[in-house]
Amino acid sequence: MASRSADGLSVRQEKIFDYICAFWRKHGFSPAIRDIQNDLEISSTSVVAYNLKILEERGKIERNDKISRGITVPGLMVETASITAASFTVPLLGVITAGSPLPDPEDVNVSEADRIEVPTELAAAEKLNSVFALRVRGHSMIDALIDDGDIVLLRYQLTADNGQMVAARLLDENAVTLKKFYLENDRVRLQPANVTMEPIYSSPTNVKIEGRVVGVIRSLV
Repeated sequence: MASRSADGLSVRQEKIFDYICAFWRKHGFSPAIRDIQNDLEISSTSVVAYNLKILEERGKIERNDKISRGITVPGLMVETASITAASFTVPLLGVITAGSPLPDPEDVNVSEADRIEVPTELAAAEKLNSVFALRVRGHSMIDALIDDGDIVLLRYQLTADNGQMVAARLLDENAVTLKKFYLENDRVRLQPANVTMEPIYSSPTNVKIEGRVVGVIRSLV
């Protein structure tokens, strides 16, 4: 019979929980299910999901299925925020185009990514959990005061309301673009904030939201 911890967790569940906590402390946001599977050498994502369900039932974690990387650990967010309140950083995961979609977007390993310091006046540390940064290339969001070279802060999430600014992946094109999102009946409109540029129209099945813009750090160059 497999050994259990004092709170009834299996060895695997303890390892997953410890991994989540370590990932949170290092990166400031939670791991994806695929991260857990790969780094702990678990056979499938369904096995990870099963054990996360147990951890949630035992009160060890909380989950928001509507947000990518939506695992939180009660108490750990406060701990992380207090440690980093004076100088909070988020990972810079590459470049996003604000013009035409960027083919073959950069796929940066989070653990190896550069980090961007976020001014405390821009956002409190506890509000930056699950936030990452991308450097903007292009001028299509200029009327939203986002220009070439600026850095946008995005929260990992899979859904968006109409009018919100998002990083949207066009699956067929394997491209990511920064635009305002609108769901219009049987199509998605990705709207630039530049009167000289046309919107992108696509099928809802071809558009995947990868994050919502929550802040901008403007380039001084």
